[in-house]
Amino acid sequence: MQFTRPRDLLVAGVVGLAAGYILFEQAYDSLPPLPVLAGISLLVLGIAESLLGVAIRKRIREARVALGGVGIARALVLAKASSILAALMSGVWVGILGYLAPRAGRVAAAQEDLPSVLVGIGCAVGLLAAALWLEYCCRDPHADERLRDQKGERSG
Repeated sequence: MQFTRPRDLLVAGVVGLAAGYILFEQAYDSLPPLPVLAGISLLVLGIAESLLGVAIRKRIREARVALGGVGIARALVLAKASSILAALMSGVWVGILGYLAPRAGRVAAAQEDLPSVLVGIGCAVGLLAAALWLEYCCRDPHADERLRDQKGERSG
C-alpha cells in the first residue's frame, strides 16, 4: 500500500466540488436549512484520529510489542480512507460555498446557510489534517535509516 498522494486528494476534492455545486444548483429550493453543526461529525472523527496518531507514534517510538503490524495497518487504512473522505467533503462544502456566496446578498436563505458551510469546510479540513497526521504516525521512523544503510552497502 502506498501513502496518500496529493493528486488523489486533489481528484477527490474536485469531484466533491462539482457534486456539491451541481446538487445545490439542482435542489437548493427544495432543501431544508442547513444545520450549523452539519459537518461536526467530521471534526469528531478527526479528533479521534489525532489521538490515535499520538498513541501509535508513542508506541512505535518506544518500540512496544503490544501494537502489532496488523493494528498499524488498520490505522493506516483508516487514515487513507479518511483523507479521501475529507478531501471529497472539503470539495463538496467548497462547491456549496461557490453556489451560495454569490446569492447571499439577494437570498436570505443563502445568507443564513453560509455559517453552516464555513463550519463544514473547517471540519472537513480538520479531518484531512488529522488523517494525514495519523498516516504520518504509522510510518516506521527507522525506515529511512535502513534504506540509506542498504544503499550504502550496495555502493560501498
